[in-house]
Amino acid sequence: MYLFGTEELAHVEMISAILYQLTTDLTIDQIKAQGYDKYFVDHTLGIYPQGASNVPFTAAYFQSKGDPITDLTEDMAAEQKARTTYDNILALVDDEEIKKPIRFLREREIIHYQRFAEALEIVKGHLNSDNYYAYNPAFRNGKCNKK
Repeated sequence: MYLFGTEELAHVEMISAILYQLTTDLTIDQIKAQGYDKYFVDHTLGIYPQGASNVPFTAAYFQSKGDPITDLTEDMAAEQKARTTYDNILALVDDEEIKKPIRFLREREIIHYQRFAEALEIVKGHLNSDNYYAYNPAFRNGKCNKK
């Protein structure tokens, strides 16, 4: 899973580089005209991780329960949400120089989703089919059975 985390940080770096290139030479008039003035007051033209709704990034977005079924399902959902975000960006943007890296990132989300789905199937193959979702497979008889 650490490899995915490293690659996701690279995605943030790529998006940040695109944003930096798009905003680095803005004038005050352009900043105002594009509604970027509130952001500018807090961050100048620095890249500050936040969603399109202006909600700042927080580590609270990371989910982990220690249950492989729960965690892999959460990972798959995150990849799908990221892919949808890239789809939406592609629908809004006309500049091919922006679209190319966004398409690349979108493809990576699809591959990540597929790898998490494969991992989920492997985990399911090791579960007791009579007790499929009744317990966290890492815990049995009140004890942690991590190896």
